[in-house]
Amino acid sequence: MAKLPIIHARRDVAQSTFLRAEQLDLEFSNGERRTYERLKSHGLGAVIIVPMIDAETVLLVNEYAAGLGRFELGLPKGRLDQDETAEQGANRELKEEVGYGANRLTILHNLSLAPAYMTHMAHVVLAQDLYPERLEGDEPEPLEVVHWKLADLHELISRDDVTEGRSIAALFMAREYLAGRMHRA
Repeated sequence: MAKLPIIHARRDVAQSTFLRAEQLDLEFSNGERRTYERLKSHGLGAVIIVPMIDAETVLLVNEYAAGLGRFELGLPKGRLDQDETAEQGANRELKEEVGYGANRLTILHNLSLAPAYMTHMAHVVLAQDLYPERLEGDEPEPLEVVHWKLADLHELISRDDVTEGRSIAALFMAREYLAGRMHRA
């Protein structure tokens, strides 16, 4: 395994309410020195939830994606609150965005967004044994909830409004886990 570079210095270079840009002065095992920049997330991490309304059907949300300026169909997700576990945060986000809670929550794995330049990580949480319960969330309007069969995942990922990599990866993880081909991380 390669030896991690030595971090000689860190500097914040820009900040917003959501992200900070940070510079790292690194020295690699061969003595080469470089400055890397990365986006550093604020907060305690995030969750992306795969809510299964039954053994074959996942619930998706159609949500406005400001970065793309359009609506995207994907999984419910959100940041963790202070003193909240991944399971607690997943259940809260599920209730806020989809109108269901889950009696059974399983962390499948963690996903990074762009590990070469971002620190952001999200827990992939499978939610099963759902029951109706709604909490008020921070969304500006109610989200459209769409039922989708996991067996038709190949059709979902060919849609123009399904491009978010974390949702796609989490759906494949859940499908493989439910089929017994993947074990928890």
